[in-house]
Amino acid sequence: MAFIDRDGVKLYYEVHGSGPALLLTHGYSSSARMWAGQIEMLAKDFQLILWDMRGHGRTDYPAALEAYSEEATVADMAALLDAVHAPSAVIGGLSLGGYMSLAFHRVHPGRTRALLIIDTGPGYRSADSRTAWNQTAIKTALRFEAEGLKALKPHASESSAVVAPEPVHRDARGLALAARSLLQQRDAKVIDSLVQIAVPALIVVGADDKPFLAPANYMAAKIPGAKLVTIPNAGHVANIDNPAAFNAAVSGFLREAGLVN
Repeated sequence: MAFIDRDGVKLYYEVHGSGPALLLTHGYSSSARMWAGQIEMLAKDFQLILWDMRGHGRTDYPAALEAYSEEATVADMAALLDAVHAPSAVIGGLSLGGYMSLAFHRVHPGRTRALLIIDTGPGYRSADSRTAWNQTAIKTALRFEAEGLKALKPHASESSAVVAPEPVHRDARGLALAARSLLQQRDAKVIDSLVQIAVPALIVVGADDKPFLAPANYMAAKIPGAKLVTIPNAGHVANIDNPAAFNAAVSGFLREAGLVN
């Protein structure tokens, strides 16, 4: 475990194993701990990089709203690769982390060897749909501002303690700010970039993650050559709900893509 400084914001990260780099980004309100069930598998063949996004876990919680942006997060991811001397990496994540992985590829296609997009939506092309999503994000922020970390319990699908450790947030301030900025949808750049993806891509979705089944199918159809895997007996955190099936899907994809021996 270590930290890097990004303009005064300390980012927590940890590295497991050695080999080609693989960067995984957690979902909103979760932390690097959500990948506990994947460390052993992936660290056998990769230099696995896990981290906590701004306002989450052991990373700093900057006070300025503008510090929580898609652009800052993509730059954080690039800085993490620089910190471990990785010119490129397999880039993946769950939910918000998956969206940020797509955003990273849009900005840094040359640094992306492959994509792992898990229980994720690609954003919205319709302004009305973006507005509706953003209103929900603001309600999430208000809930954290009113209830503090107690607000995690009814919405703990991305931070389940059933088979993975709970995230450790110092307070709810960062989660509220992230909801007011990082969760917001402002344009269609990411969804429009799907057809331009030219690296191997795995789309994973839990069979019971009903709001994300259609987005998963959409991405699989739009990304050239993408592979779609539906994980049985799994909801919005497929890697936690059914780690055996999830790990098998990911390891199979990485082998088929020629990324491991």
